[in-house]
Amino acid sequence: MGEGKKGFFGRLVEGLTKTRNNIVSGIDSIFSGFSAIDDDFYEEIEETLIMGDLGIQTTMAIVEDLRKKVKEQHIKEPSQCKEVLIESIKEQMNLGENAYEFENRTSVVLVIGVNGVGKTTSVGKLAGQLKDQGKKVMLAAADTFRAAAIEQLTEWANRAGVEIIAQQEGSDPAAVVYDAVQAAKSRRADVLICDTAGRLHNKKNLMEELKKINRIIDKEYPEAYRETLVVLDGTTGQNAMAQARQFMEVADITGIILTKLDGTAKGGIAVAIQSELGIPVKYVGIGEKIDDLQKFDANDFVNALFHVKEG
Repeated sequence: MGEGKKGFFGRLVEGLTKTRNNIVSGIDSIFSGFSAIDDDFYEEIEETLIMGDLGIQTTMAIVEDLRKKVKEQHIKEPSQCKEVLIESIKEQMNLGENAYEFENRTSVVLVIGVNGVGKTTSVGKLAGQLKDQGKKVMLAAADTFRAAAIEQLTEWANRAGVEIIAQQEGSDPAAVVYDAVQAAKSRRADVLICDTAGRLHNKKNLMEELKKINRIIDKEYPEAYRETLVVLDGTTGQNAMAQARQFMEVADITGIILTKLDGTAKGGIAVAIQSELGIPVKYVGIGEKIDDLQKFDANDFVNALFHVKEG
């Protein structure tokens, strides 16, 4: 585990290079370029963080906290502010214990997200990881509208060595979930992961569909612990935030999977999402391999962002 985590941290550091260049080089030049801590200094930090996709609200909160700490700790040198800034960012992201309760209970995990964000891939990776932990995992192919979704999920199920419940393309997603719930109960699955469609451009349909799916799970499997994860593409920055808000209107989101953090300059969005929406980022994806989806650790993330060596 330690080795794997170290390897992932290294890849995260690498994956966040563009974001780091976007934010950290700007921050460093502010710390070295200013001789006094004044309003201009704070304004420059503000602008750099906003440009790094941390979002206006989050940036304001971070800078406010920085001002307060500088005053309290009687800091006079701009260069001494870096540590304080890093701590402020970590605090913005700290929502208490990130719960992975579903791993320890008989549970149903609904995964939603628009096409192209890496949703089906994330479902496959999550299934593989849970299987490796010794869990009995089943998949439900309830994204029945996208032609390749069922094939793609079947491929992942085979790769992960887990069972999949699927019907024909175009069939009723709720019917697929019904079948999957019956199968999960009779085969005593630990975790049932449902890949669902995410057609945000037709929100009314999506809302009805999710309601129907939820009703079936509530009725047929009331004892199951429920988790609803929304998958967002990290490369889209503020657009990912807008999507998260829209999904919050149609579903009770319990966590976020943030994909494609490798090679994006907009990795700062992870800070903004967690801080502004109050929904924990539970997993981050930085590549194609099955272990390139990992549990999110705010501490590791900010350290990787600022290239702080692990202590």
